[in-house]
Parts: sequence; C-alpha cells; structure tokens
Amino acid sequence: MPTPGTYATASDATLVLLARERDQQAFAALVERHQQWLRRLLRRLSHDPDLADDLAQQVLLRAWEALPGLQAGQALPAWLKVIAVRTWLKHLRRRDPSCRLDRGEPVPDAAVTGAAAMNIDLNRALAKLTGEVRLCVVLSYHEGMSHAAIAELTGLPLGTVKSHINRGSAQLRAYLAGYAIERSAS
Repeated sequence: MPTPGTYATASDATLVLLARERDQQAFAALVERHQQWLRRLLRRLSHDPDLADDLAQQVLLRAWEALPGLQAGQALPAWLKVIAVRTWLKHLRRRDPSCRLDRGEPVPDAAVTGAAAMNIDLNRALAKLTGEVRLCVVLSYHEGMSHAAIAELTGLPLGTVKSHINRGSAQLRAYLAGYAIERSAS
C-alpha cells in the first residue's frame, strides 16, 4: 500500500488504478488535483459559485461511482469533463428554480482593475447567454474544444453547436463592446 506522500507525486493513471480498487486516498488525491479546474468550469457555466460547488460534488460522486468503468488509458480530465457537462445539462433540463441564468454579479469595488475587472465583466456577459449557448461558448473558448468534440460531448448536432458558438460570440462582442471603448478612454 502506498504511503500518503506517494499519492501526491503519483501519476493520474496510477491513482486511477488504485481508486478503481476503491482506494479512497487515491481518489482524494485525484480530487485534490482536479477539483479547482472542475469548479472553475462549472462556475463559468452556472454563474453561481454555490451551485457550481454543488454540481462539482455531484460530478465527483458520480465519478467515484463510475470509476470502475473508466477505460485504461482514458484521460481522467476528459472523462470528468463529460460527467460535468452531462450533470450541467441534466440540471438545465430539470429547470431547477435555484438556477437563475440571468442573475447578475455584484458591482465590483472600484479598486478592482486589470485582469480581475476583465474577468468580472466576462463572467457578467457569459451570464447573459442562455444555458446551451453558454455551454458551447465555454467549451469552445475556455476549454479549447473543437466544434465536433463539443457536438459529441453534448449530443447536440454539429450545426447547432456552430450556431450557438457564433450567436454566443456575437452576443459577447455586443455585451463587451463598451468595455473596449471605456478601457481605451481611461
């Protein structure tokens, strides 16, 4: 049995093998390694940190339960992304009243500038997009996925994915148009 220190330095493949045998410490090391990325993805999709954390917990629970089915050599982040997107889509389909896509963020403090202000503005603009449009835009631009990969992951037709990305990009440009003018004036 590995010592606790070896979990931190072990590869994902090794940790997956151990976790498939129900080694909870190995799974905890995988969670520690990938949870920030997972939460960041779900926060971009939900625009609600509490909801994103709840969904991340659901994703990790489903991952633990489904871990024996993870194919050897399959990349863990890609597998988690599939579970995360399916969890998000399931949440959207349920029309959970706690999921308010139009919820705005508080106005940032005047001291927030630079990259932090830009990130807040981008998150506000993303929050204005509808669920599937936001999903396609985030997977394309934030996760760097191809249109075909997004279509496969979401189950949406390729033309719909392209349309969502084009529409979402145009809406983001419109929402953020004043941002470029305002920033250049200061």
